[in-house]
Amino acid sequence: MRGIITRSLGLDIGDKRIGVALSDPRGILASPLTIIDRTDEERDVDAIAAIVKEREIGQIIVGLPRSLSGSEGEQAEKVRAFVEKLRGRIGVALEFRDERLTTVSARRLVREAGRRKSRERQDDAFAAAVILQGYLDEAR
Repeated sequence: MRGIITRSLGLDIGDKRIGVALSDPRGILASPLTIIDRTDEERDVDAIAAIVKEREIGQIIVGLPRSLSGSEGEQAEKVRAFVEKLRGRIGVALEFRDERLTTVSARRLVREAGRRKSRERQDDAFAAAVILQGYLDEAR
């Protein structure tokens, strides 16, 4: 178990939305937090930076899209470029995590929670929570 108590933020970065998840202060449980509708990169970075400051985030875990074979494509390049802009604005550690099949897992979780139809917007925040929870589980 970790000695330092700090919150982590999970991000699922897409072209239209960024799903955001937050860990509890002890780093055990990830929960969907919000969705940021993409407008322009500067505003998107500002929105994440505000969450980092407000929630006293110690690290950010970013989902990195890969193909099923594990290779990185155009979307992964976009995510890496966005993260570099974000890295220049915030003073916390950023780490990538393979996000293959997280949207599928998120949709399943939404259905299991009793919602008949998952909404894409919810899926983004739940996908961020799945990404972050995987990291938290491995870190313990």
